[in-house]
Amino acid sequence: MAPFDVYWDHHIPLPKLPPLKAKITVAMVALLCFINSYDGDFVFDDSEAIINNKDLRPTTPLNNIWNNDFWGSNLSSNSSHKSYRPLTVLTFRLNYLLAGGLHPVGFHVPNVVLHAVISALMVDVFAVLIGGLPYGEGGGVQNHAPKASLLAALLFAAHPVHTESVAGVVGRADLLCALFFQLSFLTYCKAFHRGSDKCEGKFSVQWMALSLLLCAAAMLCKEQGITVLGINAAFDVLLICNVNLFELSQRLLLRRKDINVSELVRTGLLSRLALLAVGGASMLYARWRIMGTGPPVFTEVDNPASFADSMFLRIVNYNYYYSLNAWLLLCPWWLCFDWSMGCVPLINSATDWRIVWLLLLWCVLIGLISQAFCSPDSQRRRTLTLGLVLLVVPFLPACNLFFRVGFVVAERVLYLSSAGYCLLLAYALGHCCCHWARHRRLLGVCVLALLGVYVVRCAHRSHQWRSEQSLFTSALVVCPLNAKVHYNVGKNLADRGNTSAAISYYREAVRLHPTYVHAMNNLGNILKERDELVEAELLLSKAVAIQPDFAAAWMNLGIVQNSLQKFSEAERSYWNAISFRKKYPDCYYNLGRLYADQNRHLEALNAWKNATVLKPDHSLAWNNMVILLDNTGNLGQAELIGREALKLLPNDHTIMFSLANVLGKLQKYKESEGFFLLALKINPNTASCHGNLAVLYHRWGRMELAKRHYELALKLDPEAPGTRDNYKMLLRKMEQLRRSTP
Repeated sequence: MAPFDVYWDHHIPLPKLPPLKAKITVAMVALLCFINSYDGDFVFDDSEAIINNKDLRPTTPLNNIWNNDFWGSNLSSNSSHKSYRPLTVLTFRLNYLLAGGLHPVGFHVPNVVLHAVISALMVDVFAVLIGGLPYGEGGGVQNHAPKASLLAALLFAAHPVHTESVAGVVGRADLLCALFFQLSFLTYCKAFHRGSDKCEGKFSVQWMALSLLLCAAAMLCKEQGITVLGINAAFDVLLICNVNLFELSQRLLLRRKDINVSELVRTGLLSRLALLAVGGASMLYARWRIMGTGPPVFTEVDNPASFADSMFLRIVNYNYYYSLNAWLLLCPWWLCFDWSMGCVPLINSATDWRIVWLLLLWCVLIGLISQAFCSPDSQRRRTLTLGLVLLVVPFLPACNLFFRVGFVVAERVLYLSSAGYCLLLAYALGHCCCHWARHRRLLGVCVLALLGVYVVRCAHRSHQWRSEQSLFTSALVVCPLNAKVHYNVGKNLADRGNTSAAISYYREAVRLHPTYVHAMNNLGNILKERDELVEAELLLSKAVAIQPDFAAAWMNLGIVQNSLQKFSEAERSYWNAISFRKKYPDCYYNLGRLYADQNRHLEALNAWKNATVLKPDHSLAWNNMVILLDNTGNLGQAELIGREALKLLPNDHTIMFSLANVLGKLQKYKESEGFFLLALKINPNTASCHGNLAVLYHRWGRMELAKRHYELALKLDPEAPGTRDNYKMLLRKMEQLRRSTP
């Protein structure tokens, strides 16, 4: 393949750096943009993918990673999102081991480093796509577009749309996918005979096989990875075999001249494309088999356009989504962690003014495609075509054409596509500098200003990703109509104890999306805690009416009904919850409380026993069993249950306290004292523990110790019931003993 004359490269107002320095420069810019996210918290989707994902724990069998989805759910489950990314989860598990647990720094730093490495490798990718594969005398690849590839890589390194992928830990999937995507492409480039000045069918099958393996690795990090096969095919057609697509399309459409199949066979193009097709088909088949029960099921809330009544409206809205994605690449200022639930209202008629944006998008695309096909400048044709391919092909899995996706707009899916945009932007800037040479200094200032704005915006946005509070509140400005944004702000406020402010955000979420059952459930919980039981019951009843299989809402409704003394309704609600979620220990615990309130002691014990079977570390269920058996006089059984519980929960001071009470009643004073003292060692400021230990010493006849612990209990809680009376009784007894002593 002959090298291409990139005549516009030397006009770009950037220094011509050696390859290593260029990569270091790009990596440093990438680090500068996102380094302030290295010590951020786990935010948004990190909760499910990292904190609640048992596949990260060393106690979980490693094989589970290959059977479960990205979120830790079994792939055969109907509730699974089918996002099969075992290599990404494996890196999370490694982070967990190296960091010694769920320490966010150990998860964020690899993301920042990965983005820097990917950005540096983009120098090589862009150099090949712009300047071809010219080999020097030593056999190494020469960069015929050093300035253009540097500029495109700098734009990629600093593009703010990457913030979600870099600053959010779950963005590791996009980063690893991009890394293996690059390696697959660069390995494919190595498959061709060095020193050849044209495509003569000489290529290495070994390098091509390795490229396919790296493609499979990219796909095991994120599904988007398979699109590298399209990039490799385009590279082969346009750069290796130098096919003129305009002439080829005219031959196919107008049949002016037959296609020389023998020439294509001689060059090896058909065999290589066949190899890519077979490899891609095999990966897709394997992926389909792994999914088990078919594609994931999404709701109208996730992707409303895919549920539109007519094909016309679906097509219009999909294209409007494409225009929004294009705008995020062009002007990445309005960024949001979530674009669903009313953030992007549907276009429901042809008179909606927003149709202008999708028309504008297609005008630009048609203009670029016409230049890519019809320009007399072969360099322009190749660069624009490859830029468009790199822009569009990685986006195809997210475009709703082949299957329904579970989002409206997602900044993370633009990580790879942004490389195509940066290539096109670098080409446009290079041509501006070439044709407006007199204003080269001004254009240089503009380029540096653009990079500066990108860096500042990246730093600001990655700072917003450091905590859920700043991330969620930043979205209120971008998507004020997004019910999920209000829900997440409310949830964050509630988690931090500000339930009064949380209520207003939950109410706004329900107003914006009247069937938002999760907002109803959380709002009902807060109202329950504030003793506003009637409204809480109405909200939770509405939630289960909208979504009858919402087990958590059924359980919470049961708690509210129990508080309202609607015992039969509460029992039905609890059993409904259990019917929809078989393994629901918290619901069994609350059911046990209901039975205990009704003096149905045996049923209460059975419910709590079920809770501990499903969740052996359910402290409240164990403790309630001990207390109930104690109160009903079954001290021997209470002792056995308490000791069994402490084998599983050796540091639970509440169970120690309850067991100590039982042992005291059994006159096992020494053992009882030991458990009381252990409980106080763990939680020394518990008034009831001091008070009950004082009662034990009182019975035991150790008056001074009893006096001391009565006084500590009264100091911690002057209103402790019975403690003051017992203390006065002790003082009278001590006085009598002093008087009776000669």
